[in-house]
Amino acid sequence: MTTAAARKQRIEFGDFQTPDSLALAVCKRLTALGICPDVVIEPTCGVGAFVVAAVQSFPTAKKIMGFEVNSDYLETSRLRLQHELESGRVYLAQADFFATRWQAILEQASGALLVLGNFPWVTNSVQSGIGGVNLPRKANFQHHNGLDAITGKANFDISEWMLLEVFRWMEGRQGDVAMLVKTAVARKVLAHAQRQGLALASSCIIKIDAKKAFDVSVDACLLVVRFNNAVVATDEYQVFDNLESTQGQRVGHRLGLSIADLDAFDAHVALVGKSPEKWRSGVKHDAAAVMELTRHGQTLQNGYGETVDLESDYLYPLMKGSDIGSGKGWRKKYLLVTQRYVGESTDSIRTRTPKTWRYLQKHADILGARASSIYIKNPQFSVFGVGTYSFRPWRIAICGLYKSLDFRLIAPIEGKPVMFDDTVYYLSFDEEAVAQKVFALLHSDAAKELLSSLIFWDEKRPVKASILNMLDWSLMQEGKIKSPQQSQLPLGICA
Repeated sequence: MTTAAARKQRIEFGDFQTPDSLALAVCKRLTALGICPDVVIEPTCGVGAFVVAAVQSFPTAKKIMGFEVNSDYLETSRLRLQHELESGRVYLAQADFFATRWQAILEQASGALLVLGNFPWVTNSVQSGIGGVNLPRKANFQHHNGLDAITGKANFDISEWMLLEVFRWMEGRQGDVAMLVKTAVARKVLAHAQRQGLALASSCIIKIDAKKAFDVSVDACLLVVRFNNAVVATDEYQVFDNLESTQGQRVGHRLGLSIADLDAFDAHVALVGKSPEKWRSGVKHDAAAVMELTRHGQTLQNGYGETVDLESDYLYPLMKGSDIGSGKGWRKKYLLVTQRYVGESTDSIRTRTPKTWRYLQKHADILGARASSIYIKNPQFSVFGVGTYSFRPWRIAICGLYKSLDFRLIAPIEGKPVMFDDTVYYLSFDEEAVAQKVFALLHSDAAKELLSSLIFWDEKRPVKASILNMLDWSLMQEGKIKSPQQSQLPLGICA
């Protein structure tokens, strides 16, 4: 197989073969959890690491079955397991997960079942991008609406679909599922199972070092789910730091939400409500080289290196998400804000600021080529994420991409409110005193502990507006919360 073809196959099949040592460590942890299967099924067994580990770790299992779509991998597994195949205890077969009639196989598996393995670590959008066919039949299994599909929420990991399919195998029987997956996928399927009321007797997430095991930089885990129809389904699970850890953190679901730390959430649940001021995201324009400018001495330059001469009317100081998240000051950047509210006509720019109008016209092709349909339906040179709130002078801001709750108090610069890019969430205020008061409340222990309990820090954008908007800081009365020392609060930014 050529290098290019091999690379495509690795991507298409999410092909990360499990090291033998990790497979054995996983099975050791499963036995410590009291899992003692009569039948083991590995639906995507690859070169057989988990089948070999199951043979060694579960001596009372009557049948261990491995299935694999790749004939070369299957042959490797057969060579490794020749003796067990001859004895009849191990069964190996070539099978495409998405085309196999699993129900017929499951009907032959009597007793306690363990479904074990490592499903592909690849999304359906990546599959489509390389022309891959290793996909389930098209179906809106997550029940997303059209808008969610447009914004990417309909993109899913193939392993997510496969895990939910395996959960369906367990309906009406006793057994366990133990699968290496991305941590985000594990949380999604557990949330889905909870919404669907599936009979999960217990579950846990055990973190693994994916960089060490697979040489990939992704948060991954062993997901263990135990099924028993005689047990009432639970809405919580534990997260362990590694395969040797015995002390876990309580995670689960409350009020229809996925909670990262149930102990902290339960301690501060009285603060859950609606933020008195709505958290907003920064300005969306999708044309940074045109709309964002930097001052060098007395001149402005755009992203193309062009010297630009504009009136100041539509120019506002800009701080990027990286500035907010890293604690940096203002770097003499500006944003061209063409509207004060979404949908406002931009015709007045022509007469009010002719130089700005000529600049926009010069780059009209670039601005007109912005791909999102939201620009097509709105006035020429439109931006989004603007409203009355955008022009209040004082802000409290946080970058959604950073893995910390570091709020910044941002003062006006050059007599104008500071604008942000759309990786930043912020509150805006007319008065400095009010902004200072809310800033102190957000830095209180109670506020940070509640918000942290709702945040899964391994996500790409862990801090979300939906989470920030759940904290009702108006309920936090002075004297009833423990606030940090004033000297510990991040400083506001002055002109």
